[in-house]
Amino acid sequence: MAKDLFHDVVKTALIKDGWQITDDPLFLKVGGVDFFIDLGAQKLLAAERDGNKIAVEIKSFINTSSVADFHLAIGQFINYRVALKVADSERKLFLAVPDIAYKTFFQKEFPRMVIQQYQIEFFVYDIENEVIVLWQV
Repeated sequence: MAKDLFHDVVKTALIKDGWQITDDPLFLKVGGVDFFIDLGAQKLLAAERDGNKIAVEIKSFINTSSVADFHLAIGQFINYRVALKVADSERKLFLAVPDIAYKTFFQKEFPRMVIQQYQIEFFVYDIENEVIVLWQV
């Protein structure tokens, strides 16, 4: 299983943001199908006993067609969200999007419509500085 081009960038950005990486990758078996979500992470909050748990699907959006990349990302995201609901319902799924793709493709009306329709939660990562610049929940 190949890791995304920016896998380590996102992993570092999550750690800098206070997350503990719990799974790399996060493995689920649901309905006879194996799923490998890029990362599992947990953030312990001082005010809570139980931390927030997330699963992260990392996308680089580096192919010539942003639309094709978007189709793949959204399809994977929806499938993973269904699998998580069954196998690990406490974990919230996020799509990790590079800042360049966010500033260009994700500002267009169609991607915004899809994100709203399917309630896609994502965060934007800065490739060069290896930090998270925006959480969209």
